[in-house]
Amino acid sequence: MVYTPPPELAGMSLADIAEAVAERRLPPVEQWSPANVDDSHMLIRADGTWLHDGSPITRPAMVRAFSGLLNREEDGSYWLVVPYQKLSIEVEDACFIATDVSRKDGDLAFRLNTDELVVAGPDHPIRAQGDADNPAIYVHVRRGCEARLNRSTYEQLAQIALSESEDWTVTSGGDSYSLIPA
Repeated sequence: MVYTPPPELAGMSLADIAEAVAERRLPPVEQWSPANVDDSHMLIRADGTWLHDGSPITRPAMVRAFSGLLNREEDGSYWLVVPYQKLSIEVEDACFIATDVSRKDGDLAFRLNTDELVVAGPDHPIRAQGDADNPAIYVHVRRGCEARLNRSTYEQLAQIALSESEDWTVTSGGDSYSLIPA
């Protein structure tokens, strides 16, 4: 069965997607080094649910706002960073969930659970983890933070890969990515 993307992503050209990505101005988190360090008491579950003190954050706008402040350090720790404070945040698996994928002008555009769009390529590589029985596919979003493909998006990407080659690879942004865990 051939995958048909949802109308909101299917109706966008790669130029439209690039424009939407450019319109989201994110704070320059990587330029801030606040001395005040603390714990946010926040957790991002593997299913993409954000919690504060054990309670779900139900307002999507709040999740989008917090997600723009995320940073992953080289030691693997995650932080919410603002100019005056750096707060640790626990992440079970990935900061984002990729909820849709579409092939556009030869590239792969992913929609995230925060309604952001990411086009895979050198700045947003795809990586395969896990094993043959339990594969996990991720796409880099920003600042060391990744999105894990949910089951339906993984299936969409697998259909794209199989329609284009027999070796479970996809190309985007001039780079090739294997969907087979190493």
